[in-house]
Amino acid sequence: MTKTYDILLIGSGFGGSLTALIMHQMGFKVCLLEKGEHPRFALGESSTPIADMVLRDIAQKYALPWLNNFSRYGTWQTHHPDIVCGLKRGFSYYKHTPNQAFQTDSSHSHELLVAASASDTLSDTNWLRADFDNFLVEKVKEYGIDYFDQTSLSKLHREQGQWKVQMQTNSASRKLNARFIVDATGNGFLLDKLFAVQSSSDTFQTHSFAVYSHFEHIIKWADVLKERNISTKDYPYRPDDSALHHLLDEAWVWSLRFNNGRTSFGFMVDGTEKHLSHMPSSEIVAYFRRNYPDIDLLLQKAELSRSPGRILATERLQRRAQKCYGEGWVALPHTAGFVDPMFSTGIAQSLTGIEKLADSLSAHFNNPSALLHELESYQKGLFDELKLIDILVAGCYKSLRHFPLFRTWTMLYFALTIQYEQRRLQQQPFGSLLCAENPELFRMVQESYYELEEIIQSPKVSQAKMLSFEENIRQKIAPLNSAGLLNPAAKNMYWHTAANF
Repeated sequence: MTKTYDILLIGSGFGGSLTALIMHQMGFKVCLLEKGEHPRFALGESSTPIADMVLRDIAQKYALPWLNNFSRYGTWQTHHPDIVCGLKRGFSYYKHTPNQAFQTDSSHSHELLVAASASDTLSDTNWLRADFDNFLVEKVKEYGIDYFDQTSLSKLHREQGQWKVQMQTNSASRKLNARFIVDATGNGFLLDKLFAVQSSSDTFQTHSFAVYSHFEHIIKWADVLKERNISTKDYPYRPDDSALHHLLDEAWVWSLRFNNGRTSFGFMVDGTEKHLSHMPSSEIVAYFRRNYPDIDLLLQKAELSRSPGRILATERLQRRAQKCYGEGWVALPHTAGFVDPMFSTGIAQSLTGIEKLADSLSAHFNNPSALLHELESYQKGLFDELKLIDILVAGCYKSLRHFPLFRTWTMLYFALTIQYEQRRLQQQPFGSLLCAENPELFRMVQESYYELEEIIQSPKVSQAKMLSFEENIRQKIAPLNSAGLLNPAAKNMYWHTAANF
């Protein structure tokens, strides 16, 4: 007999597996399909306070108490030390000048450290996705949810209010029926193949691509600073225990450490730099090592980790589907679109999207017209988020060559983050991530972006223009600024910006 499910989820990354667990706890009959198998390499590793807050809320609401342990570094290490993660105290930025060793001063004029937590115990984490995703899949099996890996869809059509699905494994063909499908694949391939929904990058200001891998023996940045006699005494945390950004003129470099000695290390390249956009990945790495001495220094002893075991590269990362829902289906946020990892928004956006979908399916699963209305609202919120994140990230690339502008620009992101965190803590309606649905806040960011563009495009980016821009942003974020952002006395060192929770 052909088995019938309420919900079929396609893709078992953390988003798909967590959604399957939530739907199961809500009483739905669930099936989860996976084209590959676990453990497997994946990016999307940097968590944030918002993501942690959502994990705790989901854990409580859907009776998944073990999930709460992954929302802070301290409880993760206490309960699951075997699942690899890394300590992430905040965001760190260092501006490098071509052909020069890194330099700064007592005012930290080329540094910015923004702490998101008050201690290591309460800290965010970097997720080794191979471990964490595999753990969630094992939980899916433990809860008795049907799970099929090494399985692809060969046929799909909708008939009398349900999907008729034929899937192919290595050795056999299976059939099943499902009333509703959730695309959790994390890309737009199945949207195009199954639902004739195409994705595009045409609407994005950001234009970037990645060259990356996992490495062993990446030299610690703190050791480089110590060797240069650059003081870190007034740092809010150890810089390697953070989402560490090295800002170059044509790109930025991420460095995310895990507590097993592995480091996720990659170049996010500005795709408008034409001389880089068509280079092979090995030449791109060689280019940055040749032109930035300290990037070369960090990689001197580096060896590729066993997984993935090679340098990987992407096409342009920016994409957004024409739509992310329809009759009997919906796409999770990362499937529907993506911008760039500059502010580590990916995990939080996935979790907040899952949270909204769970509420909609719980309330309206048996009322198709009402559910479609809810999914339309979900799509609008998601597309608002992508548009806002795009502007925030595009401003970072615009200002890479001018660190005072970059530092000032990032304060818009941190101010919006604080506002969203406060909203959740005060149990207000969550709305969209970073308050993207708020027209006044969106307009503030957009107008600031136009102002930044005007400065960058001027014949000379003067000190006076940068100071004026800083003052304008300081005034704009004042109603949201409970963390002393842009306070000159802070000297670019912020000890605690996340809401207390």
